[in-house]
Amino acid sequence: MNFTRWSARFPGTQRRAAARTEHAAAQAKRGEGAVPAARGGRADPGAERSTPADGHPADSTVSGTGTGTGTGTGTATGPGTGTAPAQRTGVLTAVPSLGELSVREVLGRLPALVALVHGPEHRVAYVNDAYTAGFGARTPGAPAHEALPELGELGLLPLLDQVQRSGKPRTAKNRTAPGGGSSYTVTCTPVEFPTTGGTAPEAEAHHAGVLIHLADVTDHAEAVERLRASERRQREAAVTLQRSLLPQELEQPDDLRIAATYQPGGTEAAVGGDWYDVITLGAGRTALVIGDVMGRGVRAAAVMGQLRTAVRAYARLDLPPHEVLQLLDGLAAEIDASQIATCVYAVHDPNEGLLAYASAGHLPILVRDEHGTVRRAADPTGPPLGTGGWLHTSGTIPLGPGSTAVLYTDGLVERRGEDIDEGVAALERALAGAQGTPSVICDRLMRALGVDADHDDDVAVMVLQQPARSGADAELFHNAALELLGGIEAAPRARAFAQGVLASWRFPVELCDLGVLAASELVANSLQHGTPPMRLRLRRTDRRLIIEVTDGDDHLPRRRRAEPADETGRGISIVATIASSWGSRRTPGGGKAVWCEFALPDK
Repeated sequence: MNFTRWSARFPGTQRRAAARTEHAAAQAKRGEGAVPAARGGRADPGAERSTPADGHPADSTVSGTGTGTGTGTGTATGPGTGTAPAQRTGVLTAVPSLGELSVREVLGRLPALVALVHGPEHRVAYVNDAYTAGFGARTPGAPAHEALPELGELGLLPLLDQVQRSGKPRTAKNRTAPGGGSSYTVTCTPVEFPTTGGTAPEAEAHHAGVLIHLADVTDHAEAVERLRASERRQREAAVTLQRSLLPQELEQPDDLRIAATYQPGGTEAAVGGDWYDVITLGAGRTALVIGDVMGRGVRAAAVMGQLRTAVRAYARLDLPPHEVLQLLDGLAAEIDASQIATCVYAVHDPNEGLLAYASAGHLPILVRDEHGTVRRAADPTGPPLGTGGWLHTSGTIPLGPGSTAVLYTDGLVERRGEDIDEGVAALERALAGAQGTPSVICDRLMRALGVDADHDDDVAVMVLQQPARSGADAELFHNAALELLGGIEAAPRARAFAQGVLASWRFPVELCDLGVLAASELVANSLQHGTPPMRLRLRRTDRRLIIEVTDGDDHLPRRRRAEPADETGRGISIVATIASSWGSRRTPGGGKAVWCEFALPDK
């Protein structure tokens, strides 16, 4: 099969052939010689020309813009001045033109699989040796759907129709044969060739055909699949690490109902560093934290884990929110100066009905009150953690009975091409209409903001509610307080107050006695080491009894071992022995609070 016999005409072939013919004729007319190839093969010095098998002398000319004469001395004269020595001595071989090459020779030597089809039924005109080796011999003249069934298995028959109709080449990448066979990238190119006989008019003398070129990309496809499998394994490992660093079960305080959810973004291996946590501080107070480490991947998740562990440690100090963020800021810079993290740390105090918070570059907390009005937590907001050189401050927002608060990361509200305030406003509207338990509200907010399995960013959401209790449930929650005025008579008055309150709450006698003893020791300690104003507060929930004494001195007590001869120093040790837990903290307005808790017996 060659160009002369089949006259196969690829786009542009005839134009290039005509141009070469005209150029050769012009050179012959001018009598110009030929320019030999600059680097020919080494031949017998005695032979300057070779005669091919057809008996015609081989033309060693190569059409070009220069002129010159090749000699055995290895010099060539160009259109410029002077002569240049040839690179090699000896006779230079001729470079054949494309018109002298056989199509069968070219296509047959290609390592890729090549087939030529023609006509509306895509009848087989030719397949090369590589195609035959890959799929077996094919019968010329048979339709492609019969003779080339592998094209149908690769889904290429519709592509042949498109190429033949449009006259434009098409490429299909990574087509895999059924049964897990080889993978090919297929290019279909339209061609035309004339009929070999008949009396068809000139307008109908050419057949429309398609040249099919199948490049075996099995190795590449397998490498891509291995890469994808590796990415899936890395993603699974990263998500497992991320989830293992998050709390497996949220603590449930007495006065709050809390639910949280985390969803990794997209299908990439690089998960983010979003996290959340709930920490009970004692005396009915609860710390809530949510944060986001910038960046993605295992590194971001590891930094997140370190920050979450540090938050839990700092929370045990029962510090104000802004002081916790101040400590985290220095730690984040030490962990990795290139990793920036945002964070909100909030503390709920049921006695005050407030949510105290501090923000390090994080999005505002949203609170819906019992009337359905949604408010944003206003400033203060400091820079992200790890930037250093900033003094964070705390703020408060009301969170009374019947209120719902939402803490979230930017993946919930941030969208490409939109201002993030628009996303926060959309979350406010969704929160205003979301009803139900915290877990239900989490799901509804995620759906309302369009977060699904294909979401491109990690999302963490925490919802907390303070229920509005009534009826029998309300009877399980009580508060009582006494201002400690006067001198030494304040101690017996505090004991009498505690005795009466605990008896009215119908506690067992043993628990009443322990509660009165703890209240007496805490009051005595405050009278000896503290300053006015002083207050005794008793609080019961459905699970515990809390006794707390506040005064105006900010020196925190510590438990110490009293020697047998010491007359003081045993009060805190007694409280720590009889109570389930105890602690102390500095209050925002100056002073301190010392508290202890007793677990109520299960009913």
